[in-house]
Amino acid sequence: MTCIVQKYGGSSVADIDKLRQIADLIAAVQRQDNQVAVVVSAMGKTTDNLLSMARELSPKPPRREMDMLLSTGERITMALLCMALNETGIEAVSLTGSQAGIITNDRHNDAQVIEVRPFRVQDELAQGKVVIIGGFQGVSYKRDITTLGRGGSDTSAVALAAALDADRCEIYSDVDGVYSTDPGIVPDARHLPEISYPVMQEMSTAGAKVLNASAVQFAKQKNIALYARSTFEPGRETVIRKLSPGSIVGVQAVVREEHIERIRMSGMAVRERFQEVISFLESEQVGVKEVNVSHVASDDELTKASFVVPAAHIFAWEDIKTSLQAKFGPDLAFDTDLAAISLIGEGLNRDAQTLLQTFKLMNQNGISINGLTTTSFRISLLVPRELVNQAVQICHDHWIS
Repeated sequence: MTCIVQKYGGSSVADIDKLRQIADLIAAVQRQDNQVAVVVSAMGKTTDNLLSMARELSPKPPRREMDMLLSTGERITMALLCMALNETGIEAVSLTGSQAGIITNDRHNDAQVIEVRPFRVQDELAQGKVVIIGGFQGVSYKRDITTLGRGGSDTSAVALAAALDADRCEIYSDVDGVYSTDPGIVPDARHLPEISYPVMQEMSTAGAKVLNASAVQFAKQKNIALYARSTFEPGRETVIRKLSPGSIVGVQAVVREEHIERIRMSGMAVRERFQEVISFLESEQVGVKEVNVSHVASDDELTKASFVVPAAHIFAWEDIKTSLQAKFGPDLAFDTDLAAISLIGEGLNRDAQTLLQTFKLMNQNGISINGLTTTSFRISLLVPRELVNQAVQICHDHWIS
């Protein structure tokens, strides 16, 4: 019997009518002699509303209590969807992340899945039931409820698919797959029918919102194909899977990340305080990227360090930054008006031509480059935030359109 894991995002489960429609879709799949496990997000703006209530009470609420609060959103969805399925004549059971056996570390608000023990899920599937699991959540080895951070329901679905040895994992949302850039910025963005794991992971890391980067990593490790589809407009899809090296080369996508802040340190204090700064941010569960440290051996005054913080999705970032400035004060400088634009694809850095041509495009259009990072599948530039959409349009027109 085929085992299928499906995931439905917040826009797909936004109201009761949509839950009824999804129940009909799931019932049709199950009646084709499939075992079906479904991971759901919170309904519509539920998570935003919960965050708003928390912030009314406290500017910086305890992370553990935030996890307890935010995990309730998915529980509402899963219970209601089970009720809708039962009305169609399909027996269904809802499970929390912890009941489904999703074990995480003890990092609240941004936990990492370390193991999945899906025994309860397997038992319910064997009895012919559809199993509905609350996404975005798990339980730590300390038995605390944890949440998996932005896009965590994707990670829940793929981790569960791997543990169940599922035949496929289907990710449903309000878009029919992955595009070469945000269609809201570039209306003629191309639909991408097929993407390799490394390219999709770089897109997610660089700011694309269709799939979570950790989810793609799970899929890559277990060689599980991901199908990104529209919930209510079937037809096109994007399949993320292992592709032969060189089967698709060149720039495939242009991705942006709108709210980037760079933190700079210089002078003799860098040696003493750089690790303290990074440790402080780690204690606040703030991830840093693009770390750069330089030192001239003969002159401590020329020691410099910098790193960037994707600030848009860090809970209480302004409070954390205030604490950082109070603790380390004159040793730090902040660049707060930056955004990142990334060219994603295979073979971009086999030579310098893509990089040089992109520099030329930015210069011709008066867009300053404030930083550069490259990987095997990505070229990322820091640009002024107010010009990032223009930079996306220019690069997409040149490299893809």
